[in-house]
Amino acid sequence: MLSAGVHPKVASERLGRSSIGITLDLYSHVMPGMQADAAEQVDAALQAAISSERKAK
Repeated sequence: MLSAGVHPKVASERLGRSSIGITLDLYSHVMPGMQADAAEQVDAALQAAISSERKAK
């Protein structure tokens, strides 16, 4: 579910876990690309903001 983009809280609930932390502790290690994906999304958002700022001037 995590690799499909399902929010961790929803995945945790579907698995019957009492805490999202349990789900993340158990399964996030199988997602080595999560950090890279997050960094790319932050970079894209920053680049869009910079581009928007430049166009406004």
